[in-house]
Amino acid sequence: MALHRLYHLSSLLRSAVSLTLRRNIGISAVLFNKGKDLDPIQKLFLDKIRDYSNKSKSSGGIVEAGPAYQKNLSEEVVKLQRLYGGGDMTKFPEIKFTEPKFEEGSK
Repeated sequence: MALHRLYHLSSLLRSAVSLTLRRNIGISAVLFNKGKDLDPIQKLFLDKIRDYSNKSKSSGGIVEAGPAYQKNLSEEVVKLQRLYGGGDMTKFPEIKFTEPKFEEGSK
């Protein structure tokens, strides 16, 4: 009986230790990889994103947008204004909510 309880306790302890080790190894693997340099494909991808971000900030909008793009954009904005009744299509509309008026009914 005592041997059976000892075996059961050791199996519980063994499963808890294995679970803890698996979690710690998983976390340490992620932390270990963060310290390493990126592989060349990831580095190239991140460099291109950073380059595009810098170009976008310096140009103030779409990168390398020519006159054809600006003409197409203005035509589409005119279509939308005609379709939806005008207004500034470049900003989010202001929505105003009013409180409903409830009337107390006689009981």
